[in-house]
Amino acid sequence: MKASDSNASPKPVSPATSPSRRQFLRAAGAIGFPTVIPGSALGKDGATAPSERVTMAIIGTGGRGRTNLRNFMSFGDCQVIALCDLDVTQQREAFGMTYRQYGNDDCQVYSDFREVLQRDDLDAVTVSTPDHWHALVSIAAANAKKDIYCEKPLTNSIGEGRALVDAVERNGVRLQTGSHERSNANARFAAELARNGYLGELKELRVALPTGQDHHLKVKNSTTMPKEQTVPKGFDYDFWLGHTPEVPYYTERCHFWWRFILAYGGGEMTDRGAHVIDLGMLGAELDGIAPTEIEATGTQAPSTGLYDAFMEYEFTNTFPNGLKLTGTSKEPDRGVTFVGSEAAITVRVHGCKLETETPSLLELDPAKFEIKLGRSPEKYPDGKPLPHNGHHKNFIDCVKSRKTPMAPVQAGHSSAVMCHLNNIAMKLGRPLKWNQEKEQFVGDDEANSLITPKMRAPWTLG
Repeated sequence: MKASDSNASPKPVSPATSPSRRQFLRAAGAIGFPTVIPGSALGKDGATAPSERVTMAIIGTGGRGRTNLRNFMSFGDCQVIALCDLDVTQQREAFGMTYRQYGNDDCQVYSDFREVLQRDDLDAVTVSTPDHWHALVSIAAANAKKDIYCEKPLTNSIGEGRALVDAVERNGVRLQTGSHERSNANARFAAELARNGYLGELKELRVALPTGQDHHLKVKNSTTMPKEQTVPKGFDYDFWLGHTPEVPYYTERCHFWWRFILAYGGGEMTDRGAHVIDLGMLGAELDGIAPTEIEATGTQAPSTGLYDAFMEYEFTNTFPNGLKLTGTSKEPDRGVTFVGSEAAITVRVHGCKLETETPSLLELDPAKFEIKLGRSPEKYPDGKPLPHNGHHKNFIDCVKSRKTPMAPVQAGHSSAVMCHLNNIAMKLGRPLKWNQEKEQFVGDDEANSLITPKMRAPWTLG
């Protein structure tokens, strides 16, 4: 990633859009935040000493970013030292969380992620931005030798994903994709059943990705463009758009709702699909493998409105070994079913409840399986369950041990590729053939033109 007109150097942080720590502390004091440094911050009472902690920055402090912030702050061996967001309101909310946790002002606040990455006291970053920023921020972090926890889908296009995989491998950093269902013990048990042959020969992966929740219905019923709006003070909207085209500001375009505009996200296909399809890939041992044939049909949000993601769909993906992954938006319960010649098992997302017509499968002891996929940590030292199936703690452990995390970069890229292939097939309205080695469509220049987005200056992948 580079900003070609500035050699990737950060632009100055504007006081108008990035309040000082003193301003944050003044606001914090007004609502009664603590003013003492807890002993845990100094390594007392058996807590982890600062020298043993992973230092982290949270880049993107919206709803998902604050969830990740809360999870990482709950670990004694992780210290959040930087927060970065283009929206002052989001910055302030996240800073309040860190102040309540640490009781001091050691956490710096930024508006430009490139300035964060210049810090030599930083071990890792969490990328919780909208999807269209995942690749550029994560590539920059990899080039700065920082380990990365990047939300799913790993990137918003196939080409961006390839560039990120290359950057991670070139720099030898660790990346955990935020596909936290992959760390769920039930999901891993189901995957082990499939891999160890307890289902017989695996014939099909059936994916259910319904779009009937309230936010889906709001998108489906959005038939008109919003009225003209002014960019809120303290929100750097042009930077938020990044490499995507310059377009009018609407509240409905940005926080949360961006995921239903294809320039910034991939709709439900990449939102929950990056969880459900990912579990299918894990159980079928397909990380790093893509289908050769893609058939997908779908209906987009109303063309008269702001959103253009596909809200209804059917898809069939055929892999080189003949295995088919089929999916639909019509099933009511989200999840993936492993269909074997002798038995089948379904993993529901979220929570990974298991369903099967062969109850004896659930009584098997995974300790006796020949193929074992391992587990993420399950509990805090006091015995309480870890959040998100231990996925965040698995990342921290891998930063320290240099082992491979549960959802490494290649797995995240493979699952995202699946989602993007289906979106492209739906957009073009025809079946496609895919060459995995070249990561190109076979004999289809129009489809190949959609592999990587055209980027608005000064942003580039190269």
